[in-house]
Amino acid sequence: MTRGSTLPAHRLSDLPDRVAIPTLPEQPRTPPPASTALEGFNGAPEAEAHRTLLGCLRSPRWAHRLAAHRPYPTLDALLAASDEAAYDLTAGDLTEALAAESQPSLPEDAYGAAHTALGAAHAAYEARFGHTFIICLDGVPPDETLDYVLEAIRSRLTNDPEEERVVTAEELRRLARQRLSESL
Repeated sequence: MTRGSTLPAHRLSDLPDRVAIPTLPEQPRTPPPASTALEGFNGAPEAEAHRTLLGCLRSPRWAHRLAAHRPYPTLDALLAASDEAAYDLTAGDLTEALAAESQPSLPEDAYGAAHTALGAAHAAYEARFGHTFIICLDGVPPDETLDYVLEAIRSRLTNDPEEERVVTAEELRRLARQRLSESL
């Protein structure tokens, strides 16, 4: 047994073979944790952080706000700030972000009629609301994607434009959150 560097071990008189100051087994040294993606994001130059954020949501106002408030202590703190900034987007900000969005894709093994039905639903949606239908598919099993998207488009086609603007803003917020989580 090794002894501490400053105090010798002492035997207790009433307990033979016991040490008054027990020595601890040597603990393996662990290397310092590697730099995390969040640390990289926090320390990145402003332009690089801005580009990363624009890859999650094409709103310069949202991206600027998040980049300007770095560093974030945790991913949860960044996601909370993302949500807050997304809630503050104006109608113009939403329009700008929507212009860069693409339609959700179908699974590769979807049959031809599904592509036709989805194409018609997307066309009806765009004619009614003037922008691409977007939806966050986080948590939707891949084999349920087609039915989920078709049901959502049909349901949302019944919204009035203001209701749909609110739903669309929420979907953009969820998409930004999902993309941030995946990128960091």
